[in-house]
Amino acid sequence: MSTFVLIPGAGGAAWYWHLVVPELRAAGHEAVALDLPAADETAGLPEYAGLVAAAIGGRDDAVLVAQSLGGFTAPLACALAPVTLLVLVNAMIPVPGEMAGQWWDHTGWEAARVAAAQAAGYATEFDLATYFLHDVPADVAASGEAQQWPEADVVFGQPCGFERWPDVPTRVLAGSGDRFFPLEFQRRVARERLGLGTDETPGGHLAALSHPAALAQRLCRYLA
Repeated sequence: MSTFVLIPGAGGAAWYWHLVVPELRAAGHEAVALDLPAADETAGLPEYAGLVAAAIGGRDDAVLVAQSLGGFTAPLACALAPVTLLVLVNAMIPVPGEMAGQWWDHTGWEAARVAAAQAAGYATEFDLATYFLHDVPADVAASGEAQQWPEADVVFGQPCGFERWPDVPTRVLAGSGDRFFPLEFQRRVARERLGLGTDETPGGHLAALSHPAALAQRLCRYLA
């Protein structure tokens, strides 16, 4: 048995993982989904990392899973607590000292997003329905409306304070239908920044809401 510690993306809602947690527990693992103080302008990446480390505590079996913006918290948390495996799910992958607000231009995200939209025939102008909710069941999306919180600007303006990627086995997992971070974009960023290949799981950017069972199964396979 391992303990999956699940970091949400922007908005910091543990609710994002609420369909994955029971799947992981049914497979015989423990799962801890974190709420982060996303709307708090006094809480930034160090505070986020501290909360993750506190959730890991004295465990020696922690698998850290970071979604989207959670990729900026993950390397900092790995320096504070023992982590046996780090899985980045549709995640922003930082380089040392980079700010999340810089990441978009540094990686060429906008051009990649627009090119993928043009190739696939959906709208190039960003909206939540097209880029985040296109494959999320309507009832799940509706139940999440009360779980949405703004992400404070502080996180986007703080350097990600690590000197090199943590010495932790790392896997990059991308939603095959992610429109926000298109699959080929994620592959390129993982290759350029970590020298790693990218695995696929069904679903878009919010795969934990659209394909929770498949995502949980994919996470569990990393432990086989």
